[in-house]
Amino acid sequence: MTEQTSALKSKENNNVASKQPKPPMQKAAPGTTKRIFGYIFQYKWRVALVVVCILVGAAAQAGSSLFLQSLIDTYILPMVGATNPDWMPLLRALTLMACLYAAGIFCSWLWQWIIVAVEQGTLKKIRDDMFAHQQTLPIRYFDTNEHGDIMSRYTNDTDTLRQAISQSFPQMFSSAVSALAALVSMLWLSVPVTIFVLAFTVILFVVVRKVVSRSGRYFVKQQIAIGDVNAFVEEAVNGQKVIKVFNHEDATQTTFDKKNEELFEASAEANTWGNVTMPIVGNMGYLLYILLAIFGGFAAISGLGNFGLSGAGQLTLGTLVSLLTLSRSFVNPLGQVSMQFNMVMMALAGASRIFALMDEQPEDDDGSVTLVNVELGEDGRTMTEVDHETGHWAWKREEGDDGTRSLKAAQSLSPRAAEVAMKARETAITSPDGRLTLLQGDVRFTDVTFGYNPNKPVLHDITWFAKPGQKIALVGATGAGKTTVTNLINRFYDIQDGMILYDGISVKGIRKPDLRRSLGVVLQDVNLFTGTVMDNIRYGRLDATDEECIAAAKLTNADGFIRMLPNGYQTVLEGDGSGLSQGQRQLISIARAAVADPPAMILDEATSSIDTRTEEVVQAGMDNLMKGRTVFVIAHRLSTVRNSDVIMVLDHGRIIERGSHDELIAQKGEYYQLYTGAVELE
Repeated sequence: MTEQTSALKSKENNNVASKQPKPPMQKAAPGTTKRIFGYIFQYKWRVALVVVCILVGAAAQAGSSLFLQSLIDTYILPMVGATNPDWMPLLRALTLMACLYAAGIFCSWLWQWIIVAVEQGTLKKIRDDMFAHQQTLPIRYFDTNEHGDIMSRYTNDTDTLRQAISQSFPQMFSSAVSALAALVSMLWLSVPVTIFVLAFTVILFVVVRKVVSRSGRYFVKQQIAIGDVNAFVEEAVNGQKVIKVFNHEDATQTTFDKKNEELFEASAEANTWGNVTMPIVGNMGYLLYILLAIFGGFAAISGLGNFGLSGAGQLTLGTLVSLLTLSRSFVNPLGQVSMQFNMVMMALAGASRIFALMDEQPEDDDGSVTLVNVELGEDGRTMTEVDHETGHWAWKREEGDDGTRSLKAAQSLSPRAAEVAMKARETAITSPDGRLTLLQGDVRFTDVTFGYNPNKPVLHDITWFAKPGQKIALVGATGAGKTTVTNLINRFYDIQDGMILYDGISVKGIRKPDLRRSLGVVLQDVNLFTGTVMDNIRYGRLDATDEECIAAAKLTNADGFIRMLPNGYQTVLEGDGSGLSQGQRQLISIARAAVADPPAMILDEATSSIDTRTEEVVQAGMDNLMKGRTVFVIAHRLSTVRNSDVIMVLDHGRIIERGSHDELIAQKGEYYQLYTGAVELE
């Protein structure tokens, strides 16, 4: 475990742990619905056409129900008992009714066809924005959030949103419009019957509201539980070998069962309450239908009076049939709205998690100094900025910045740290106007204090320097602060106090992409991507040619085994290069760093997980890569740091010894104890 991980674990133990199960959310975050529709309305013309189609469909449905009144009272009843009935008026009426139904069916098909493009386009834009924002997040975010939970936002949460956009939102609107059209139609036919239906609907609404509120809470909880299960499964898959080595299958199964049980309970509750909504609405709708049929039939037979927006008169059989049909057209949409409301609640819960990722604070980058290619004059000091690669780089300050600000900041340090900072400025090669500084690889820590948790410092007042071209080794026990030092150089984390100078320039003033372009990193844990070997090497510099990639592989001793692969450099790697040995994977990662051709290198325990024979091959490749560069080496195997120019021994975030191998051995201090095996690195 690195000291970074140790510090983060410490943070989790002393504060609210970011990886601990979070309290269940009771509702979606405010503003979620508005943000969803902000994405949907990017397709405003399609959305407008969907709305028109839904309105036409609702009008056709209400019109056909109203038409039943005249169909029965005007065309059918007069023909009852007639000697020579005229069928043509009835046929014309039925044709007109069929046209209404056909218009409704066509509009229903059309909006459902259009909404697919809106749904897929919206989700694509959301995923694009989510992934683009994810690339801006700091390393801290990925250190403190389960990767499986992040993945769940791209899969489960977006899927619930897909269902809402393609089904729930349009269905709710369609149902609302249909219910409104049915209500107006009932008022047109009979105000008393409409009042009776509305009174019954109030009772129905109270019952449905209680059911929906219960299911909504559990749908939100369900989405959180899905994220937890996915995170645990992803972690278990990645650590399957460790699980088997330590016979932790039963313990892992127990933990999974617990998380799965939580998901089961939340899903069961959500879907139980959600699924009873439609039966309740349906059965109460049937009850309303029966009551209307009984009392309406009695009123029609008795010839009781009736009045509506269309006028007053007796309640006819045709009017009653239309009212019965309209009552179903009014109640059923309410049930559909209730059912879709559950899906909307689940979609809002998923969207809240998506937008929570988008709202994470991006990595700060207030730097203004950039990295540019330069041509050196014959004196080795004159620099001319060019737009092609020359093998020489320079730091370029913004216009009006001649380095005075960084000089004043350095002077405010402690006397010892200020002396180190001033020395960096003296050795820097700078253009007459102060805007260009040759990149040499001079790195200096001055009074640096840092902690992953600000209340628990990992490094304490660190001051040291690396001259251009030097090989600096950092050794010490786990948790001493070695990896933290390298994390601070490339600004994965920013220091709380002090300054880190790169060729006399504070790294906080350098743009992060330019700073990291100047630093090649080879880690102990190698990440290879799905693609060919050539693609994985080219990952170090995407515009590198095949010849440059092969040259990098030869430089780092990777060419030999690559040519023995089935398709050589075109061999496709999958599963993080699972078909390769650890040493082969490491050689590819070193070749990847070589093709980037950075002026400085960080080697973080790059050989600690491979055997001694392979280490010799890898070490030879790294030695070729390190020539002429400033290199920072973190190693547990002290045999790999013997030829370092400077070895620094860290203990609990402090430098306790520094010097060459021979000097430290002669001192017979901590390094001597470590090297001779008198004490262990761990």
